Amino acid sequence: MGCGSCSSGACGSSGGTPAGCENNGNCSSGGCGKLDVFDWLAGMESSAVNSTPLVEVRFKNTRKEYYRYGTSITPSVGDIVMVEASHGTDVGAVTLTGELVRVQLTRKNPKTNINTLSRVIRIATQEDIDLWQEVQKKEDETMVKARKAAAELKLDMKISDVEYQGDGTKAIFYYTSESRVDFRELIKKFAGTFKVRVEMKQIGARQEAGRVGGIGSCGRELCCSTWLTDFRSVSTSAARYQQLAINPIKLAGQCGKLKCCLNYELDSYLDALKDFPEGDIKLKTKKGTAFLQKTDIFRKTLWFNTKEDPAVFHPLKLETVKEILEMNKQNKFPESLKQFAFVDAPVEDLPDYENVVGQDDLNRFNTKEKKKSNNRNRNKRKGKRHDSQGGGPKNDQRNQNQGQGGNQQGQKKNRPNQKRKPNGQNNPQNKKTGGNRPPKTNSKPKSE
Repeated sequence: MGCGSCSSGACGSSGGTPAGCENNGNCSSGGCGKLDVFDWLAGMESSAVNSTPLVEVRFKNTRKEYYRYGTSITPSVGDIVMVEASHGTDVGAVTLTGELVRVQLTRKNPKTNINTLSRVIRIATQEDIDLWQEVQKKEDETMVKARKAAAELKLDMKISDVEYQGDGTKAIFYYTSESRVDFRELIKKFAGTFKVRVEMKQIGARQEAGRVGGIGSCGRELCCSTWLTDFRSVSTSAARYQQLAINPIKLAGQCGKLKCCLNYELDSYLDALKDFPEGDIKLKTKKGTAFLQKTDIFRKTLWFNTKEDPAVFHPLKLETVKEILEMNKQNKFPESLKQFAFVDAPVEDLPDYENVVGQDDLNRFNTKEKKKSNNRNRNKRKGKRHDSQGGGPKNDQRNQNQGQGGNQQGQKKNRPNQKRKPNGQNNPQNKKTGGNRPPKTNSKPKSE
C-alpha cells in the first residue's frame, strides 16, 4: 500500500510508488517525506510526552490538521486514520504524535482549546482506504471539468487544485484570483455536475506553488512544497541588504513573488552590518571626495573612487574607513586613498593532477590549425625565395656549395627540408622542381 521508504500509505498509491512522480522517494506531488516533522521528543520517557492525546494528520499536499483521540486507540506515526470532518468523515496519515503536537498547535494558535478539536474515530480499515483511493483518482478529471466551467462563466479565477474528502461526499476547490469573484452560479454548476458538497477556498500564489510543486532555480524541490509552512513577507530591502541586484527576473520564484530564500540569510547580514557606518559614506581627501561603490560585508572591505579618477577603485578595510571618517570630523584630510589601499596576496590554486599531456592548455585544440598555417607560410616563403632565385652567380655558387658540401650555412638552410639528401647526393639538374620554379639550366658541372 505505501511506498518502500515508509510503512504507511501516505503516498496515496499502492504498489510501492508515491502518487504523482512514479518514483520511490520524495516528490513534489505526494511523496512520503513531504512536510515531515522531526520528533525530537520521541526518545524522552516523560509521562507528559507520552500521555498527550494529540496527533497531527496530513491530507493532500500541504494541508495538515490537529486531532485528539480517546483511550480506545493509540495511533502512531504512519497510520492511516479516519477523522471527523465538518460534514462526514475524512481519511489522512498521522505524521506526528505526543507532546510536540501540542507545541506545534500552541505555536500556530495559542488560544486553541484542545477539548474543542475534532476526534480521531478509528484506524482506517481496508474498505476505507479503497474508497479513499477511488475518490483520489477522480480529482484530476474533476479539476479539468471545473476549469472549463469557470471559463464558460467568464470568471476571473484559476482553479489550481481539487481535493476530495475521504468518504467522497465533499470536494474542496482551491483557486487563485486577483480580485473578488462571484462564484454562486459556479457552485450550483459544480454541485449539479459532480453530485458532491462543494467548498471554495481561495489561496495565494505562494500556497499555490506549494500545492502544485516544482523545481526551483537552485535545482532543488520548492521549499514551500517540501518543508516550509509559514510564509513570511519578503521585501526588496532584503535583497539590498545582501548586496543583490534588483532584478525581478532573478529574484522572483515560480509563484511570481520574491523568493522565500531571501530571508534565510538576512539576519546574518543585518548582524554584520551593525559594525558599518550608517548612511552614504564619503571620504574627503586633499585630492577630492571619494564615494562608496561596493561593499563586501563579511570580509569588511569597501571600495571607493573619486570623480577625478572614476576608473580607479581603492579597496579599504572597515577599520581604515572609520579612521578616515574620524579624521574628517576633525577637519583633517589625508593626501589620497592610495596610501590606505591594500592588495590581497594572490592565492595560487594548484591542480590536483600533473599536466603531463597538456590537458590544461587553453590552446590545445588549435595545434592542427597552427601546423597548417605554419606549413602554408613556409610554402609561401619558399615560393618567394625560389622565384627570386634566377640564374645569377649567387645561385650558381650556392648550388655548387650544396654539391660539394663545403658550405655549412647552406646545410643549415637545407636542414628543415627533409626531402633533400645531404653530402652532394642530389644533382641540381635531376632534382624535381617545386611550385612554379623554373628549371636550372645554367648550373656548372661538378669539378673532379
